[in-house]
Amino acid sequence: MSTELRRLRNYIDGEFRDAADGRTTEVVNPATGEAYATAPLSREADVDAAMAAAAAAFPAWRDLVPAERQKALLKIADAFEERAEELIAAEVENTGKPIGLTRSEEIPPMVDQIRFFAGAARMLEGRGAGEYMEGLTSFVRREPIGVCAQVAPWNYPMMMAVWKFAPALAAGNTVVLKPSDTTPASTALMADIIGSIVPKGVFNVVCGDRDTGRLMVEHETPAMASITGSVRAGMSVAESASKDLKRVHLELGGKAPVVVFEDTDIPKAVEGISEAGYFNAGQDCTAATRVLVHESVHDEFVSALAKAASEIKTGQPDDEDVLYGPLNNPNQLKQVSGFIERLPAHAKVEAGGHRVGDKGYFYAPTVVSGLKQDDEIIQQEVFGPVITVQSFRDEDQAVEWANGVEYALASSVWTKDHGRAMRMSKRLDFGCVWINTHIPLVAEMPHGGFKKSGYGKDLSGYGFEDYTRIKHVMTSLGM
Repeated sequence: MSTELRRLRNYIDGEFRDAADGRTTEVVNPATGEAYATAPLSREADVDAAMAAAAAAFPAWRDLVPAERQKALLKIADAFEERAEELIAAEVENTGKPIGLTRSEEIPPMVDQIRFFAGAARMLEGRGAGEYMEGLTSFVRREPIGVCAQVAPWNYPMMMAVWKFAPALAAGNTVVLKPSDTTPASTALMADIIGSIVPKGVFNVVCGDRDTGRLMVEHETPAMASITGSVRAGMSVAESASKDLKRVHLELGGKAPVVVFEDTDIPKAVEGISEAGYFNAGQDCTAATRVLVHESVHDEFVSALAKAASEIKTGQPDDEDVLYGPLNNPNQLKQVSGFIERLPAHAKVEAGGHRVGDKGYFYAPTVVSGLKQDDEIIQQEVFGPVITVQSFRDEDQAVEWANGVEYALASSVWTKDHGRAMRMSKRLDFGCVWINTHIPLVAEMPHGGFKKSGYGKDLSGYGFEDYTRIKHVMTSLGM
């Protein structure tokens, strides 16, 4: 007996709509491997309609005083809190994440981040007016950019949507947001919530695949394209946006080094690193998955980390004892498995290294040691519950190896030596350096990387400013 699939729809100009040509794709719950919904497979007509709606709504939304935009965002935050259980249920279907951790680790920061940007709406800063040429006064206006085409990823569908729409709306822009084709459910629910608060056309959701995202970025209407995704996807967006010089905001992949020195409290470091490496099945650009340990404590650390990994559970969302759920889709399971299958002979799997069960896309917490700097698994982002360990000789070698990848998003240093921690924070070529911790984020501090991890910042006042443009105004004092 077949179960009827739920129908998700686009949200354009204040109403839910099917794709103009009626095409859909199935949406699969990664914890079961079974389809639970259909979503529109949007194409040119749908993207055109969403962009037209956002463009029509922009002047009025731009011209609202910041206090009014703040009120709207505060209402959105309150509504997210009130409907938290609905959002959690949708996100768990999207991702298979543990229910309890989704409730405790995602809803509170999302709500806090929306409220932060609600406050930021009233803190648009520019240089004070002044006379820099005789008889003329200059000042700076900071203005919204216009329509923003935004693409969110599948690893944190709800939270990354917040990182996209909250600063954009706070600054006075309008939004066309595309969720990943594998995780549209929570975004569709967000559209229902946000659409009841903001004027029609201010916030639009278009579902679809990679081609849908390309159509959005290449469309002539948006003044800005923002994406969180893979390096390959980011490079494609940057290339497409260059054709008409759109502003681009890219938060891409990561390969975070975790540098553990000999004076570290090993049990505490293992506890913190294992949680930061395996949380969300390692599907996090900042995950603590590339550990470099001083040779004098290497064996002790590896033994402790392998033991910790063997005690961590993955499983169904309603199991309260699990730290993480499944990988998001069968392609991701294949990718993670492939890295382990292709390990060189000198590598050793200390824990895990295999799929868990035959239902859903679960993978065991894995530790791999004995690796060299040029090994594929060191150089490329696995995006799964796999922690690699290398042994380094001294501080200079640790820095060389830590920086010796094409990514530059996040990193951490574990030591009791304050001077060493400060030296490392300067020498590590990453957008974030944590000291004796890994992965905490706060709304007030910027998140974003260098090199192939992209450019632009999420969160913080810097992230807010990324959604604004600067205009110089000069007036004569003689008239």
